[in-house]
Amino acid sequence: MKLCRSIAEPIREFIDMDHRWRGPDRGLIWCWERGRMLADEDPTLASRARDGELMVLAWRGGVTPGLKIKKKAGTLFYLAQWQGIAGKDLDLDMDGSTTLTCSNTGIEVTYSTEGSADDE
Repeated sequence: MKLCRSIAEPIREFIDMDHRWRGPDRGLIWCWERGRMLADEDPTLASRARDGELMVLAWRGGVTPGLKIKKKAGTLFYLAQWQGIAGKDLDLDMDGSTTLTCSNTGIEVTYSTEGSADDE
C-alpha cells in the first residue's frame, strides 16, 4: 500500500492525539506535516534535507559523520518527517522499503516498517 500526500495540501488543523497516531496512517502523515513545520522553523535544516543529507532527527534513520557502517535501517516515521523537511510530497511504501544514501556520509539507509533494529 502506498501512502501519498501532495506538498500543496495544507497542514491539517489540530487533530487530537488519538487521531494523529491511531488512524490508518499510524501517524505518518503527522510526521510529514511536522517535518514541514520544522522546515519553516529552520531553513538551514530544510536546505540540508533538500541536498540529500539524512541528518539525525527524533526517529531512527539519520546518520552522523564518523559512523563506521555502510548500511543501516530506518523507520518510515523518519522518512516521512525527512520528506516534509525537504519539501517533498509524502510518498511511502507501507509494505516495502525505500533506500536512500546520505549525501554527507555516503551511508545507505533502508526505511521500512521494520526499520528499528539497533545497528549503529
